[in-house]
Amino acid sequence: MALSWEDGDNLADRAYYGLIKMLGILVRSISRKHSTSIAYWLGDFVYNTLKTRRPLVEKNLALTFPEKTQAEIDTIARQIYRNQAENMIEVLRLPMIKTPEDAARLIDVEAARSLYAKTVDQKKGGVLVSAHYGNWELLAYCSGLMLGAVTIVVKPIKNRAIDKQINAWRTMHGNRIVYDWKALREGLRALKNGELLTILGDQSDNGGSFFTEFLGRRTTVFLGPAYLALKTGVPLFVVMCQRKDEGRYKVDIEEIDLTGLGTSKTDAEELARRYTSTMERYIYRHPEEWLWLHNRWKRTDQL
Repeated sequence: MALSWEDGDNLADRAYYGLIKMLGILVRSISRKHSTSIAYWLGDFVYNTLKTRRPLVEKNLALTFPEKTQAEIDTIARQIYRNQAENMIEVLRLPMIKTPEDAARLIDVEAARSLYAKTVDQKKGGVLVSAHYGNWELLAYCSGLMLGAVTIVVKPIKNRAIDKQINAWRTMHGNRIVYDWKALREGLRALKNGELLTILGDQSDNGGSFFTEFLGRRTTVFLGPAYLALKTGVPLFVVMCQRKDEGRYKVDIEEIDLTGLGTSKTDAEELARRYTSTMERYIYRHPEEWLWLHNRWKRTDQL
């Protein structure tokens, strides 16, 4: 896909896009085993040398796991950087996944079939809440290819050329992209049309007023997924993608109980607590899979 630069793109953005483009050409020309080795080297380089957000990562890990030693925190932190580097490399390799058979070699989505049976197969929509856990991009891409298209709520990437390219890959096999500022209107429309709407629900809500516990600390939680599910009367599922042996991924699905909930703000807050608690369990179990580089508790720090 040919991309053109728009007014306002600066030299640094162009250089960064050029580096990413060259890295993509490289990792698509070699085996997945070798590209994983590059990812590990890159993760170690950022962790050891650049130390990008390393104090933030180690601080958040220490606060979340006070029972762990510094050596244990360091081991988890190093693996976090390796996993995020591998996520980036695998996104660059997405164009190589062209058939359901290609996708099946990377990810086991068997658990998701029951989700489709309760929603799409009955011409009914559903809200899928996921997190920056495992490889969330690979999860959406392969699920759309193997099971059926989904509508994905995303935040724009500041580098516009990279944003366009990644969105082009995300939508190669029928998935649809909605930017976060259109999520309410477009999300309601998608759910009423019997579609699946995917939202990452683990980030801080910069403009929100709802605070609850997340990984042991009080912070804002985004109410969008809860509001959309309750407003349209569709089921809500937490969908998590976790690394397994030999570079494969497994998808876990949990339907969140909506018993006793109506459509009020208080009901939406309770539902948000329920799916936030579910995501927490996965992160506590495998902290190396989550994106700790995000300043998740920045609103808490301002209280």
